[in-house]
Amino acid sequence: MTTKTSTRTGPLAGLRVIDISTIVAAPTAAALLCDYGADVLKIELPGLGDGLRTFAPFKDEKSLWWKVLNRDKRLASLDLRKPEGRKLFLKLIAQADVLMENFRPGTLAGWGLDAQVLWEAQPRLVILRATAFGQDGPYKDRPGFARIFEAMGGMTYITGEPEGQPMHVGYPIGDSIGGLFGALGVMSSLWKQARDPDARGEEIDLSMTEGVIKLLDFLTLKQDLLGESHGRSGNVSQYAAPTGVYATRDGHWVSLSGSTNALYARNCRAIERPDLVDDPRFSRNIDRCRHADAINRIFSNWFGTHDLADVLARFEACEGAIAPVYSAKQIVEDPQVRARGFLKSVQDEDFGEVRIPGVVPRFGNHVCAPQRTARGIGADNDEVFGGQLGLPEEELARLQRDKVI
Repeated sequence: MTTKTSTRTGPLAGLRVIDISTIVAAPTAAALLCDYGADVLKIELPGLGDGLRTFAPFKDEKSLWWKVLNRDKRLASLDLRKPEGRKLFLKLIAQADVLMENFRPGTLAGWGLDAQVLWEAQPRLVILRATAFGQDGPYKDRPGFARIFEAMGGMTYITGEPEGQPMHVGYPIGDSIGGLFGALGVMSSLWKQARDPDARGEEIDLSMTEGVIKLLDFLTLKQDLLGESHGRSGNVSQYAAPTGVYATRDGHWVSLSGSTNALYARNCRAIERPDLVDDPRFSRNIDRCRHADAINRIFSNWFGTHDLADVLARFEACEGAIAPVYSAKQIVEDPQVRARGFLKSVQDEDFGEVRIPGVVPRFGNHVCAPQRTARGIGADNDEVFGGQLGLPEEELARLQRDKVI
């Protein structure tokens, strides 16, 4: 078998993943494994491709989101709904370790590709199935997008001002949360197989909505034991004070934190109010939370009379807990980001050399870094179906004419 797996480096080098999922959530899980060295083959529908290709932002009608999210994946096009497509797909499955999909429950089975058929081709295959609500239950057939997961997972309810409407963040974070859980679930299954050479394949049922509920941890316990639904508090924390996002005199924003007494004392010294440390209203975090309006107002007034540079200098000198609220422009210009070399220059087939985020986390014994952005539909068809599966050129041409690939 001739593949490009040998060019991948990282702790997962040699792991073979097939990604037939679309848009953001499950493709994020595949991208994370790819970051760590796995050989990820992304398969799209011929002609149409992944719907993420139509998502903004665009440059010259090319989706930048698509380019970053599907970095370094090999790209093939194949219609799994056609008999010849299924046969080719099962040949690829026979050489894979992991399959990721996010169709509605039963879709693959309807195409003749249920779990038993997949395991006949590869008995140790790990199958990740990512859906909005899971493979069973009354909502299992509902379509899902990040806003659905965030809304029904409780995240939207607790985001926003207390008297305002519930709010979503400016990015589909529910998809990213699911992607992280998906990658973790796959790695957990692979660890079991690494310990047991006779272990059979695994089927992972990832509910994206459950991922959001799980991430928020104590919300349901608070409801059960206290009879309270955790509400919105804007930028003010409900478990620490003083906290908030404050405007500086010169029109910038800073975010303040510090729940421990030690950090609180440093923050007080930074605004030249050491007397606040001994104020009985603010002696403990629980007391500061009870008097959050008062202590937040004191800090807010101070920030409003100082410029950003002065604020940051004073807090750094006192080892306080504050951060400027960054735009993307400030991120790319930040000295820490630059010193770490986190933004990596990679090749893009349309725009030449571009910068994208590097790999998180870093490994002491492995060098992991993105190499290129995602490319066009079926960019690796010749290598996948010709080199990997050994189909002759004339057969590839026929399959393309028949829109199988």
